[in-house]
Amino acid sequence: MALTILGLSGALTHDPSAALYIDGKLVAAAEEERFVRDKHAKNRMPYEAAKFCLEFAGIRPTDVDAVAIPYAPISLLEKARWHYARRYLYAPDRALDAIFAGNRRYYRYKKRIEWCLTQLGFDLKKIEIVPVEHHLAHAASAYHCSGFKEKTAILGIDGKGEYATTFFGYGENGKIHKLKEFYDPDSLGGLYGAITEYLGFEMLDGEYKVMGMAPYGDPKKYDFSRLATFENGELKVNTDYANVIGFRRYKENGKGYYFSPRLVEWLGPKRIGDIADDPYIHYAASMQKLFEDLALQMIDYHLGDILRETGRLAFSGGGALNVKLNQKIIARPELKELFVQPASGDAGTAVGAAAYISAERGVPVEKMEHVYLGPSFSNEDVIAACAKHPAKPRWEKIDDVPQRIAKILADGNPVAWFQGRMEFGPRALGARSILGCPSAAGVADRINEQIKFRERWRPFCPSMLDTVGPQMLGCEHPAPFMTFTFNVTDEWKHRVPEVVHEDGTSRAQVLERKHNPRYYDLMVELEKLTGNGVVLNTSLNRRGEPMICSPTDALNMFYGSDLEYLVMEDIWATKTIFQE
Repeated sequence: MALTILGLSGALTHDPSAALYIDGKLVAAAEEERFVRDKHAKNRMPYEAAKFCLEFAGIRPTDVDAVAIPYAPISLLEKARWHYARRYLYAPDRALDAIFAGNRRYYRYKKRIEWCLTQLGFDLKKIEIVPVEHHLAHAASAYHCSGFKEKTAILGIDGKGEYATTFFGYGENGKIHKLKEFYDPDSLGGLYGAITEYLGFEMLDGEYKVMGMAPYGDPKKYDFSRLATFENGELKVNTDYANVIGFRRYKENGKGYYFSPRLVEWLGPKRIGDIADDPYIHYAASMQKLFEDLALQMIDYHLGDILRETGRLAFSGGGALNVKLNQKIIARPELKELFVQPASGDAGTAVGAAAYISAERGVPVEKMEHVYLGPSFSNEDVIAACAKHPAKPRWEKIDDVPQRIAKILADGNPVAWFQGRMEFGPRALGARSILGCPSAAGVADRINEQIKFRERWRPFCPSMLDTVGPQMLGCEHPAPFMTFTFNVTDEWKHRVPEVVHEDGTSRAQVLERKHNPRYYDLMVELEKLTGNGVVLNTSLNRRGEPMICSPTDALNMFYGSDLEYLVMEDIWATKTIFQE
């Protein structure tokens, strides 16, 4: 009998998702936001995502052995709830709540999961729901998916789960061992999120914008060391300034933030608008430097011995999406390989919880080599969507998609590229992408202004052939998921300037053909035309929207932007008469 485990995330009221393992193979995984067209799908359960996973696998609820959820009750006998209560004594109602009703959120979440399962046709009397601690789910998503066979250091950094904010451990022989956790409010991810809010972005969404802004600033201009310290193996965040609750929160227009009025007194008014200017660019740079410095100290203190022993690190949690930190980790001399689970935020805990339960039940899971795990659509589906769409797009079926699209890109035009199964996680990796030619001057600005409608200072990323990666990045480290930045070699800075960030780095995807043959072949054709097997790649969506899932979503975006070219499978759609 096959072991079938369904993972469902959404415990923390954002980023619900579903993942399905059958006999250790990740058959399908998807985020709810893509189906309901609501970014982060806040306060929803992963109903559509789970429905897709079951339908894709062709199984019924009765075929599922267990449902794994990445949130668990935390015993009063452990340190976590007491630490929370002690550190938040200034808000006695919250402190007492942690002691006397500290698992309330878990029971509320479990009820909502039960409701979701009932809607999907599960019989609650017959299905086992297995809770996995949130940070253990993050750890499992990194370790079990890494494919590492040797002893592996495991790191998890995010805002917080039940109470834990940071996880240090190791994996050996398929088992995860917890060494140390930090607890709320002592959270490096939470601190970064609070400064993200101060810099005018949304927590759990805008952290990567702060990271993109940081290279424009000078981290030496402002000393942020008062915000957090790491001493004797313990992290302590200064709750006079950040990770605050209750009356300590800074409030504006009826909304409370995770930073305090004292932060505003120190640094000045909260940033508003889209301009990256002084002093805020320097604040972003200082926060990024503090994050890197403390994270590296923490790694050295709690995981240094294991890293020196084996050189392997598996990293997950929202903090693992900080690609600049990851670049610094890779640069450590003792590190042989870093694996960052590509959906490292909370959506990825559906994978982690399911992988953990599969491994616990004696079925190890496969290495995660790609994230093309969502829905796909046939040419017939695409044609039907075009026929039904009120804008009546012109379309034609083309036989030589890579060649035709490479020519359009080489001529300096952006193209919306919709191929195969949708990616799982926050990165477009050549299934739902907007592409450009990285040697065509101004193409990045054009995509920003006319299509993405996003801040001008946000960088674009390259996808490249595996034959190009070592030349352009000067490094052989695997980079399939855009989870690391690399210093671009001088020659390639001039060859593909549109995908090199202000600090001379690129967040790269290095692609092997077997994982996405059509996307690979497109880059081969582009290389023939331009000499560079590299394409500018950004997600197929507009600012504030989730990545595109279906052909109808793609057409809606196409007509809501200045894009001129859209290719979906073999169907080329345009708003104008085709030019031969």
